[in-house]
Formats: sequence, C-alpha cells, structure tokens
Amino acid sequence: MEIRTTRSSAAAIAALREAYSRQLECQMVHYSFIGRELSDVYVATAGGHEVGYAAVSNRYDKGRLNEFFVMPDHRKAAPEIFRELLKVSGATHVEAQTNSALPLEMLRDFGTNERVEKVLFGDGPSTTLSSPEDSAFRERRESDGPGMFGRPEEVLAQWVIEAGREIVAAGGFLTHYNPPYGDIFMETSESARRRGFGSYLVQELRRVCREAGRMPAARCDPANEASRKTLLKGGMRICGELLVAEART
Repeated sequence: MEIRTTRSSAAAIAALREAYSRQLECQMVHYSFIGRELSDVYVATAGGHEVGYAAVSNRYDKGRLNEFFVMPDHRKAAPEIFRELLKVSGATHVEAQTNSALPLEMLRDFGTNERVEKVLFGDGPSTTLSSPEDSAFRERRESDGPGMFGRPEEVLAQWVIEAGREIVAAGGFLTHYNPPYGDIFMETSESARRRGFGSYLVQELRRVCREAGRMPAARCDPANEASRKTLLKGGMRICGELLVAEART
C-alpha cells in the first residue's frame, strides 16, 4: 500500500492526536508545541486514509521530530511511514521518551549518536515530610513582588515557602501538557539550599496539583544531581528519559 506524507495542521490531526493521548500513560514533554505552532505537522495517509502523523519543531531545537503516532492497525508499516515522514519533513533529529514505545522504537531504528536530554519523573508514593525550620507553604501574594530571588521569573511561581519572613523556595505546576498531567517546577534560594525546603516544596506541590485534578510530573537535566535528589525525596519517581538522536534514513 502506498504511503503518502503531506504538510497538515493541528485541526486536521485532532482525531489522530486524541487517539495517541488516550494510549499514553505518561506526560509528553513537548505536547504543547503543536498547539502553540512551535512544531510543523505532517500527516501520513495509506489507501486514502489518515493513518499517522508527526510533528517537527520549527523554533526550539528546529528540525527535531518530537511527536509520532501511527494507528494500531497500521503499526507494521510504522518504519515505512516514519522513513517517509523524515524525508518529506526534512527532520534532522529525532526525540523520544523511553516510556512511549513506538517513538522510542523509531529513534532506535532511525537515529544515531543517541543522548539523554532529560530525566522524567512521575508521581510516586505519599510522603510525610515536615515543614523545615517552622516554615509555611502558602499561595503567592501580590505583595511578594514580580520576581523571586532577585531576578525575573521565566514562569510565574504560584506557591512559596516562607521561613523567618523570607521566601526561601517557590514553584508551581503547568497544565499545558497532555491531560491529566501537571508539570511541577520549583526553585530554592541559594542561601536556603540543602536545608530541606526543596523536597518539602515538591511534596506540597504534588498535593495541590492532585487537588486540582492533575497528576504530578516533572523533569530535570541528567547532570543536575541536586534536582534529581530533591524530586525523589519529595515523592516523585523516575519514570523514563527523553532521548535525542541524529536522524538517518
């Protein structure tokens, strides 16, 4: 059966993407790229029917194929579909999460010089960490100011930990990922590190994230041992890695 690949749009692949989201049991790190038009979309057809799609970054890490899906009844043709998508899109790199089977298989078949870009975390067991140094976890107030720790924030923290009338840690969770996941982010002021504030903040962010109807998730750089330990102590668990490889056809 002839496979054809054409440039498409987010609206055109909505049904395919919904099918992909339903089968996932993990957060997709770059899920928001299609909706924010940060990825170009390509659809694959076989016998006149849409059978799969791919997304290729057009701004951040430009040229990286970062999303791929094929309908279950066409999985045997996935390598052929993927090869055609690489050719038509001109993708130079492939990314895949180790907890998403099909993209990972394609990266291993069509990638070279593989590397780990992120360590991925999912929600873990309940923890009972006590607030260190009589600190308080609370919602951010307008009076806390527009920035944290002496500089503007890349993403606005919604929650803080206050100790001795000083904000020592801040964070929140983002919801522009595939439902039901919420992406936890956090930072501890340099002077307050290694005192338990970070892991306590993670624990409490997990709680408010779940109360909001979301499932906590997170990620960190593989070389950031401090963040890894903080997330684990706060109750998160390692659930995979984000891999990147150079594309080869």
